[in-house]
Amino acid sequence: MDFPNPDKQGKGKKRKGGHNNEEDHYSRMAREAEEYSREKVLEEARAAVEEASRESTGRRKKRKEKREREAAKAQEERKIEEALAQGVNPEDLDAIKVSQGVTVQELAEALDVPANDIIKRLFLLGTPLTMTQSMSDDLVELVADDLGRQIKIITPEEENTFSFYDDPADLKPRAPVVTVMGHVDHGKTSLLDAIRHTGVAAGEAGGITQAIGASQVMINDRKITFIDTPGHATFTAMRARGAKVTDIVILIVAADDGVMPQTVESINHAKAAGVPIVVAVNKIDKPGANPDRVRQELTEYGVIPEEWGGQNMFVNISAKQKIGIDELLETVLLQADVLELKANPDTFASGNVLEAKLDKGRGSVATVLVTRGTLRVGDTLVAGLTYGRVRAMLDPKGNAVTEAGPSDAVEILGLQSVPNAGDEFRVFEDEREARALADERSLKARIEEQSRVKHVTLENLFETIADAEVKELNLIIKADVQGSIEALQDSLDKMDQSEVRINTIHSAVGAINETDVVLADASNAIIIGFGVRPDGKARSAAEREGVEIRCYDVIYKCLEDLDAARIGMLKPTEVEVSTGSATVLDTFKVPKVGIAAGVRVEEGEIAATDSVRLVRDGIVVFNGKIASMRHYKDEAKSLKSGSEGGIGLENFQDIKPGDTIEGYRIDQVARTE
Repeated sequence: MDFPNPDKQGKGKKRKGGHNNEEDHYSRMAREAEEYSREKVLEEARAAVEEASRESTGRRKKRKEKREREAAKAQEERKIEEALAQGVNPEDLDAIKVSQGVTVQELAEALDVPANDIIKRLFLLGTPLTMTQSMSDDLVELVADDLGRQIKIITPEEENTFSFYDDPADLKPRAPVVTVMGHVDHGKTSLLDAIRHTGVAAGEAGGITQAIGASQVMINDRKITFIDTPGHATFTAMRARGAKVTDIVILIVAADDGVMPQTVESINHAKAAGVPIVVAVNKIDKPGANPDRVRQELTEYGVIPEEWGGQNMFVNISAKQKIGIDELLETVLLQADVLELKANPDTFASGNVLEAKLDKGRGSVATVLVTRGTLRVGDTLVAGLTYGRVRAMLDPKGNAVTEAGPSDAVEILGLQSVPNAGDEFRVFEDEREARALADERSLKARIEEQSRVKHVTLENLFETIADAEVKELNLIIKADVQGSIEALQDSLDKMDQSEVRINTIHSAVGAINETDVVLADASNAIIIGFGVRPDGKARSAAEREGVEIRCYDVIYKCLEDLDAARIGMLKPTEVEVSTGSATVLDTFKVPKVGIAAGVRVEEGEIAATDSVRLVRDGIVVFNGKIASMRHYKDEAKSLKSGSEGGIGLENFQDIKPGDTIEGYRIDQVARTE
């Protein structure tokens, strides 16, 4: 029997255990390799997924940013379209508009924030205010900026104006608007007369232009619009208004007179408006004319000729002899080319009122200058405090037109009342919207007028008591055009009123009527008529109530009388005496006289030596002498009340049936006081 060998058995077991250990080692290595490979694959997979996700997120982000840019661009385009539709600047659409002097409560309502938020900010700024106190412009801007809001402060002057925005692609060249400025009697009207070949100067009282007139001329197939502004010192306000609507100023200076006070005022107005000046040195044909002296004097006011290194073009002219007129017009066109004047004619019209008056037969008549768009018959517009529909349009020559484009000056009919000269107008599509805006402005103007009360304070208490001793002169002013009222009022305001206070209790355009006399009687006032006459009822009422009516044709004569009365030195040696009045029944031609009037004398006795006025609808259209007077076929020395005859006027032919001829004479009367 064989026994196993222990050594062999142990060795066999040892080999068996070593085999198992090797198996475990390799298995472990295999498992580790498998795990490492799996981890690596997973890590690479995760990295690939993350990279893919990152790329996908970047593409989505780019697509999102692209969509946002497109949306912002579309919104900006819509904003521009909306601005163009409304005719305003796109930047002003988002801005919140508030009036100057807005209160804390009104600003809070405009910004749609609690009033306490604004009060807290004002307190932190060191300016505590209550709800009803007004804020300064700086405070309003600081608070709005702190709240992150865009705000636009509207001044009282801007409240009745409009702001417009036009796409540059829609702008087209337009004619220049030229204003002629200068001192009185330096030849402004004569220059325009030479350009237009019309006799404007003949119809001006005292040789002075009394109201702004607009006209258009064609030069080298190009249109130029001229505005004639008055040159006398009393018309400073009217001249300033002319400078606001003009592109180029022609400053006319007489070569024999040089620079005068109104010349300097004209330069200042033009510079303030930023308008280029073309200097026309007039009257070079007169003895003693020295154009170089004019150039030298103007250099003191910053108007320097181009040939001397300056920027102003000078032209030597003679308006009477028509010398240098073509050269002056070419210079104006050259200056217009430099300015590159453009406007959008394909939109609703807007512009400014140059002059306005009340016509008995046609109603409110306004001369307007279109600065943008095209004005058409039938358009509804707002001008200042009034509105209306354009019933008819007349060009400067009196011809009916249906539309007027940029730089065109036209006379329009159809406004509800007389606007102020210088008011801005704009066309509205909806008449209700126009009426609402005009009513809102009128209400605001009435409230402001009523709130102008001078309250007594400790500082002015003594002054107020002393004022009880100051005499007052109440005036009612009636004129043919609004600009004349402005000029007269401006001159009255500048008078020294320490001894006599001058109050204008009422002013309006139109003839002097019975209502004016009733108001003057109740207010113990004097009625001043400028270029207008009282009607029959008004004259009778004035005589009955003892109301004084003074009529003038030239403003400075009115100012001289008022100033003399103010300082107690009124010494009139000439008194106007009314001799009679006659009604024109018909007109007929008379050899060597022209058009004569067939009249019936209604009251008084008109002598052939009397001076006469021709009054039409309360407006004086002629003031002069009688050229001839006949009773049937015989020469007559006078026509008595109830008789009929013929009257020819000296150098005047525009007589129409229905006109009134008033006779008067100037008597020398000795003063008794």
